[in-house]
Amino acid sequence: MHSHVNTRVIILLLLLSLSSYGQTVSQKSTKAGGVEFWLTDPARSILFKKQPSVSLAGSKKTAATIHVDPAQTYQTIDGFGYTLTGGSAMLIQRMDASARATLLNELFGTTGKSIGTSYLRVSIGASDLDDHVFSYDDLPEGQTDPTLAKFSLAPDRDYLIPVLKQILAINPSIKILGSPWSPPTWMKTNGNSKGGSLKTDYYDAYARYFVKYIQGMAKEGIRIDAITIQNEPLHPGNNPSMLMLPAEQAIFIKKSLGPAFKTAKIKTKIILYDHNADRPDYPITILNDADARKYVDGSAFHLYAGPISALSEVHKAYPDKNLYFTEQWIGAPGNLKGDLVWHVRELIIGGTRNWCRTVLQWNLAADPKQNPHTPGGCTECLGAVTIDGNRVTRNPAYYNVAVAAKFVRPGSVRIASDEVKSLPNVAFKTPDGLTVLIVLNDSSATQQFTVDSGNSQFKSSLSAGAVGTYIW
Repeated sequence: MHSHVNTRVIILLLLLSLSSYGQTVSQKSTKAGGVEFWLTDPARSILFKKQPSVSLAGSKKTAATIHVDPAQTYQTIDGFGYTLTGGSAMLIQRMDASARATLLNELFGTTGKSIGTSYLRVSIGASDLDDHVFSYDDLPEGQTDPTLAKFSLAPDRDYLIPVLKQILAINPSIKILGSPWSPPTWMKTNGNSKGGSLKTDYYDAYARYFVKYIQGMAKEGIRIDAITIQNEPLHPGNNPSMLMLPAEQAIFIKKSLGPAFKTAKIKTKIILYDHNADRPDYPITILNDADARKYVDGSAFHLYAGPISALSEVHKAYPDKNLYFTEQWIGAPGNLKGDLVWHVRELIIGGTRNWCRTVLQWNLAADPKQNPHTPGGCTECLGAVTIDGNRVTRNPAYYNVAVAAKFVRPGSVRIASDEVKSLPNVAFKTPDGLTVLIVLNDSSATQQFTVDSGNSQFKSSLSAGAVGTYIW
């Protein structure tokens, strides 16, 4: 008996040691094999494709050198992704089951050709890219419901909730941000889905509306990691939309939303602003109010106006508060060559270099005519993918996100790298201990460059307008 057991133990230990030897050898050979290199080069029709590894052999430096310093760290990354609008969810859910599964795995998986989308924004109620305007407590004109007795997530049950559940089955740890375009119209000064402001009488009711939304989604198995209080609070011309000035947002947070979250033991983060970089004073004004600030996780930005560098002003004023980049659209029909350069330079690189934990593009999907949208909603918003029945076309936003999302996984930390003329770049250390460097050739000619990260050094070149993602 004993000799039998001993023999088994010895065999098991031998197998374990062989397996760990195999791991060591494979890790060494990966390192020896060089740097993994993924190229996105629209001029040569190379669209986020793995290339032969780049040799790590130390060689003479080229004129341009990017030094990467893993010892100097900045913010942690929550993820890269899109807004899953109601319209996006509708188009995805209407696909045949097998086509839908293939698309969702490509978008949200991490293996093979999947691009690893790791963060989603959804609308609380309708956005302008739903096929109709709705809230979760719509009433006939003249009626009110301050106790929210008629609150219901029913409008999201046909498309959004089922699609989110399928995405969570692929990536259970994906983070979800909720943003409202408008409260129920009976809460507003103009009684309309477009424009108007939140009536002060309904501040508490609206705070409970957020609580009910978060609790309702949790019952569906969908955790809302964060909310913004109002999408584009200084743009009341969309449908739906609402004007919410900084003073109003501050009062709403400190008197109603913050206390309501505390009472209900809601852990969902409260994020300010959610609008353009030309008004860093908006979040700073609210953060200056200590009673509001204690409830706030950070601020969210879009870049339809202002420079991306303005986000660092908010970080400088309140370095303990987080920053998020939450929306940027691309107008149909799109131009991959120009869109890739601008979005990677300003958002993937610029956003993360200016402290953003997320970079999100606008709508995930639209049909070939950029539908659906509300009456008065965006008619030219090009989806990251165009869905025509079961046919899928990949558009610029798909690639803008892919160059970062696949390898800069949630929990990665931005590390220092040189700012080199016409070679904008950003570097990260992943939770697995790998270094990821994203480089754009923002010039009109092919450029050679050296990457030096202390122990590792390699040379590469990129054509004009190309983006390289390097992993080692």
